[in-house]
Amino acid sequence: MPDTRPNILFICTDQQRGDSLGCTGAGWAVSPNLDALAAEGALFRNCYVQNPVCSPSRASLFTGKYVANHGLYANGVPLAEDQRMFTKTLSEAGYDCGMIGKQHLAPCDTWRTEPRRDDGYRVFEWAHGPNHRALENDYHRWLRKTHPAIFARIFPDRGANEDTEYSNQSRTGTPIDHVPKEAHFSHWVAERAIDFISHPRADAPFFLMANFFDPHHSFGAPQEFRDMIDADAIAPITTKPGELDEKPAPHRAYSEKSYSGTAPGFQEYTAEQIKEIRAQYWAMIALIDHEVGRILAALEVAGMAENTLVVFSSDHGEMLGNHQQLLKGPQLYDDLTRVPLIARWPREIAPGAEVSELVQWIDLPATFLAASGCAPAAGGQGASLLPLARGQAVDWRSWALCEYRYSGFATDPLIMTTMLRHGDWKLIVWHGEPACGTTRDGELYNLAEDPGELDNLYHRPEHAGQRRRMKALLRDAMAEAEDRSAPRARPW
Repeated sequence: MPDTRPNILFICTDQQRGDSLGCTGAGWAVSPNLDALAAEGALFRNCYVQNPVCSPSRASLFTGKYVANHGLYANGVPLAEDQRMFTKTLSEAGYDCGMIGKQHLAPCDTWRTEPRRDDGYRVFEWAHGPNHRALENDYHRWLRKTHPAIFARIFPDRGANEDTEYSNQSRTGTPIDHVPKEAHFSHWVAERAIDFISHPRADAPFFLMANFFDPHHSFGAPQEFRDMIDADAIAPITTKPGELDEKPAPHRAYSEKSYSGTAPGFQEYTAEQIKEIRAQYWAMIALIDHEVGRILAALEVAGMAENTLVVFSSDHGEMLGNHQQLLKGPQLYDDLTRVPLIARWPREIAPGAEVSELVQWIDLPATFLAASGCAPAAGGQGASLLPLARGQAVDWRSWALCEYRYSGFATDPLIMTTMLRHGDWKLIVWHGEPACGTTRDGELYNLAEDPGELDNLYHRPEHAGQRRRMKALLRDAMAEAEDRSAPRARPW
């Protein structure tokens, strides 16, 4: 009998804010394909990641666990071998699995390639990002083969030999963010995804994760996409005079320098430069949207669109100048913790569905496994999103949890933060030094009245009761989020 289980296509971007698409409120965005995808399926309005930094967030995706339980607490920390990836489960269930682009479950700095795990992928075309200089970068291999002149301009020290090492300091020539569309990393991801879709295994459904690196910094896109963006139409940054005076002290440090002091901070840029950064950010999203459109068209041509669950999301957001900050870190504003989430499956999800419940990235692997007919993962802490997408009545959790436990850079003392979103309220706790012991060791926001998270109510006497209630809820949520998956063998 033919296998009628759905194909699963997960399109993942890096550092894309939840409010960055036309369908999520950015009227200036050029995102017709993603807006159409949302109209054809379900748009989740409140999707939160479990960490505001790449590797910990992605580890929560692949394991379905909160950060404290999978143990990958910072970039540069490898995911332990005993942490099972949902792709392995799909593979064992007969799915043909592929991964293209960035994965980031292990250290992969300048000279290292991310090591393979027992991941279940038949196809593994890895490239951490366009600037990442590992010898096994599949994007660089493709770029040298298809656009040798462009490759030579960008990497003049690479040489003709594929195995020749090359210096990270000697790059000159064309900035890799501004190469023509047909040579761009985002185009490569789409090309390889289209090839995977166009050559399916006849005896198996597929799971494919197509990982775009954009709209991650550095901020730049091919000129034709920058030309699509009206910088004057973009909403102004979210801040107010004296805002940093009401926030925990590290916020000021992150305004002065990004990435714990290792990258230029918001205060080092002029207003015009910030405006251009924001325009380039949406230019990158316009390019992603164009390439997503090509991937979705390939599904149509292959006759697979009706029986393919397509999910689009991102691993975390970007400050983008809001609150006088750039990039990412321990700040747990919605700018970093809330991401876009769209799901389309014509056979199962009615078009135009909108979901307001608080959902989390740990729910995605549970969704993929449920769609495939697999049993829930042992130790998985999420729940399938399919009932919500179908509009069914569901007893759903009332909160979302995000944990940041290490800067990954040269912060001393280390910074740890925890966020709880419950209803219209958000609590952010800054643990230990440098925040604890000061008069500003937390943040409390009423998102119904203050969606921009400008007015910190944490120390205002009239909100002391709400602060206590949210702290109690946070303690309960953290207890509920503990890993109690080990089977109890005997009564005692």
